[in-house]
Amino acid sequence: MTKVVVSSAIEDGPQWVKILSDARPKWQCRLYNSPDDVEATWLNAATYLVTAGPTPGLLKHLTNLQAIHSIWAGIEHITKQPDYDGKTPIIRMVDEEMTRGMVEYVVGSVLYYHTNRHAFAHSQGQNHWKKQPMRMAYERQVGILGLGVLGTAVAKALKRFDFKVAGWSRAQKQIDGVTSFHGKAGLAALLAQSDILVCLLPRTPETEDILDAQSLEKLPDGACLINAARGEHIVADALLNALDRGKLAHATLDVFRNEPLPATCPFWAHPKITVTPHIASNPRITSCAKTVMKNLDHLVAGKPLHSLPGVVNLTAGY
Repeated sequence: MTKVVVSSAIEDGPQWVKILSDARPKWQCRLYNSPDDVEATWLNAATYLVTAGPTPGLLKHLTNLQAIHSIWAGIEHITKQPDYDGKTPIIRMVDEEMTRGMVEYVVGSVLYYHTNRHAFAHSQGQNHWKKQPMRMAYERQVGILGLGVLGTAVAKALKRFDFKVAGWSRAQKQIDGVTSFHGKAGLAALLAQSDILVCLLPRTPETEDILDAQSLEKLPDGACLINAARGEHIVADALLNALDRGKLAHATLDVFRNEPLPATCPFWAHPKITVTPHIASNPRITSCAKTVMKNLDHLVAGKPLHSLPGVVNLTAGY
């Protein structure tokens, strides 16, 4: 019997249980948000966990767990749990609609900067009629930090607009028309040529604070930044300093170290920062549930885990 635990502090857990139960009546699906929700003996026999922020203390009861399926693209909500054993396989969400959402968010933000809308908005606020030099897309260099599923899709979409696109990743990637950089020297080279920098990196110990004062200083003067990955990638004081002294022209931030973003955070009122409330690549339950069921069907049928998209390399952290 396939037994699936759904535990989510943020996403709609009851709706997930209903969708999975209706579509897979032979499965037993239970919601766990507190110790009173499910008896311990049932938890001990559960085979899969579907989660977006598991209830603290749950993982230690799942002694028969074969895999954890994240509702989100990120996995730190699982790996940061004190009772995660570091061995149970994790499948992060790789969903077509989430990918499309990220592509639309990033491409829209890149075009906003490319057409100087950020500068025109500033001029409008001052009642100042000021033209800006316009460039063609093929004259504009966009750099992408992270060339995974999302980064690759974004890179391909930007190429269709004829932007010059380069990307940086842990290992060299081969993407038609996209220059690939890797390693420390490759990061410096990418930053130095990026008129618009897009961060789509996974959060790992190696990528936290990667956009610090030293990295931001390597960008061309007047560069723009888009962060739709994790708030932990950016050192806030370094970003504010770069914006205040004109090193960077503008930043669009969709992710933050603390969410919801506290009202006291200076990002809210800064004239060179656009804040969005973590809406890039938002998971849509109707699409994501189909992805989860497809992946679990694969495992229930005895097919190999490694052939699924989104299986996390626990050593690398993504």
